[in-house]
Amino acid sequence: MSIRDQLSSPSQPAFIANGHGAIQFPPTPANYRSFKRTIHETVLDRVELERLARFPQEQVRQEINTLVSIIIEEEKILLNDAERRLLTSEVYDEMFGFGPLEPLLQDPTVSDILVNTAKQTFVERRGKLELTDVTFYDDAHLMKVIEKIVSRVGRRIDETSPMVDARLPDGSRVNAIIPPSAIDGPLLSIRRFAVNPLQVANLVELKSLTPPMAQLLQALAHAKVNVLVSGGTGSGKTTLLNILSGFIPESERVVTIEDAAELQLRQPHVLRLETRPPNIEGKGEITQRALVRNALRMRPDRIILGEVRGGEALDMLNAMNTGHEGSLTTIHANTPRDALTRLENMVSMAGLNLPPKAIRQQISSAITVIVQASRLTDGRRKIVSIQEITGMEGEIINMQEIFTFQRTGVGQDGTVNGHFRATGVYPKFAERLRVFGVGLPDETYDPAKRFDV
Repeated sequence: MSIRDQLSSPSQPAFIANGHGAIQFPPTPANYRSFKRTIHETVLDRVELERLARFPQEQVRQEINTLVSIIIEEEKILLNDAERRLLTSEVYDEMFGFGPLEPLLQDPTVSDILVNTAKQTFVERRGKLELTDVTFYDDAHLMKVIEKIVSRVGRRIDETSPMVDARLPDGSRVNAIIPPSAIDGPLLSIRRFAVNPLQVANLVELKSLTPPMAQLLQALAHAKVNVLVSGGTGSGKTTLLNILSGFIPESERVVTIEDAAELQLRQPHVLRLETRPPNIEGKGEITQRALVRNALRMRPDRIILGEVRGGEALDMLNAMNTGHEGSLTTIHANTPRDALTRLENMVSMAGLNLPPKAIRQQISSAITVIVQASRLTDGRRKIVSIQEITGMEGEIINMQEIFTFQRTGVGQDGTVNGHFRATGVYPKFAERLRVFGVGLPDETYDPAKRFDV
């Protein structure tokens, strides 16, 4: 039995033909949105969505296409084949996808989708924000899309819990906030998740780092060196964490802990953990700190924490200091020194009232390398510094920079000019790399070699 055999009786016509016997397509943008909405509602009146779920996706598309064609013929609307396909696709997206967002989600050049209420949608392409012509019918329409996204991952959003973090089926990170916290209407932010994650060769090609820097990062992962990735919002921390994780040998057992699962590890022995917000009664919350503690009982070789934000920083440092070498995490900070200050503040949030010197000693003994990522003013992302923590001097954590990116100016088109170079400092961890069989030649640290961008 086909889907059409299960349709209910036709409803009243969606549009009344004009005096010439037909409605000319396309109308104005505002009229077209109204027209598409009416077609969508008419289709919903004639089908049962629960039954549709039992059919293969391709068959559903074909039957929806047939039904839309029937409605168009009933209304005597003049459409060519391309216009019919466009209308059918948009109606299908409204029913089974994420409505107006679907074309943006299918666009590989879009890295961020920012919906500022139903009336305005921006996207980021190549580090630059662009206004699109994507809009929603109204706030209720946008709310339906948000609810569809969060319900698929077992989250909720309503007036009592107006903020939510979720993810799309492809792993893209989603944040939504609705009234009363959002004054002008629902707000939705989507950080796109690459279907084919960037590899280190891609970063070298994009001049986000140099071949010697790439070799060093790979060696650090192989030699089980604890690494902290620091950077601002949108600087590429998660991408870099994904790349570093990809260098971990397949023989190791890895536990990942994230707020919203984004990492794409290809190793066969990866255990993925994810936090959970409290339910409507305020119970059932699972925090990153609880997951880090649980991970220690799972016999991991390494722990990868998506981002440290609070008291879990202390547990992560303890893990790095107690046999889980080669663990990785990220932190929001604009410089490596700021990253240490923020990490110290987070450890103090654990509630143990440790003196500052004890916290700094814990940090200096746990973390060996800080990799600083940055998004430049022209939208490009680069690794601007790789620094080694060398220990304590009094109450100060000592660091030495191994690689740096030096800005030299800005071109007429706004492009940031500069170059990568080694500082000439020979790192203390070089001996560890040699012991693990991944030692790098001395010319890797030659400050005379410059890589212009």
